[in-house]
Amino acid sequence: MEQDSTVVDFAANLLSGLVRLGNPTAVEQVLRDTLPWIRFLPDEDAKIFLRELTEVARGAAALDNLAPVAVLLTQWRHTAEVHADPALHALVTGEPQGDFGPAHIPEETD
Repeated sequence: MEQDSTVVDFAANLLSGLVRLGNPTAVEQVLRDTLPWIRFLPDEDAKIFLRELTEVARGAAALDNLAPVAVLLTQWRHTAEVHADPALHALVTGEPQGDFGPAHIPEETD
């Protein structure tokens, strides 16, 4: 487990360094080859994903806990799925239709 943590820490810092040194295009291309579903993200979302991946990977490595990286990848893959399906995208991003009934006033709590 310690060896895995060392490798993840190295990879996270390497990724962070490449992005920080001003070559995010090369990193984005490698990510697109590694995670083909990124092609369905809008360009701005792909940049946000790269930044979040870098930050979360470094934090997860510091905690010796890879779960946050797995969660982040799953969340962004689902986002790509929505962008890839026009009907699903319209459903998720469209304004709600119909009347949802009266809003109930919450009770005060002391």
